[in-house]
Amino acid sequence: MCTMIVEKAEVVGSGKGPKGWFPLNQVNVSYDHPVHAPLDHALNIDFVNESRGLGSRVAVELTSESARELVALILAALARGQAVEASDRGGAHG
Repeated sequence: MCTMIVEKAEVVGSGKGPKGWFPLNQVNVSYDHPVHAPLDHALNIDFVNESRGLGSRVAVELTSESARELVALILAALARGQAVEASDRGGAHG
């Protein structure tokens, strides 16, 4: 059964595809049947720049458990990075 669950957002960043690095401007996150992973359903993440064609896409298909772990790791890395930045700003002004 297809879930038809899709969330989209604008992003700013870069991705690496078959022709090298390209600017990203959108992420599509879905919970549905994966294209390649041998799973019934997966969290599918597509980083894209549609104006640059099909080659400007980075796709990831994860189990629910792996996706939750990824979210936790992203939040942890952001928190640590922001703490370092805050410390650097405090030291530069102190």
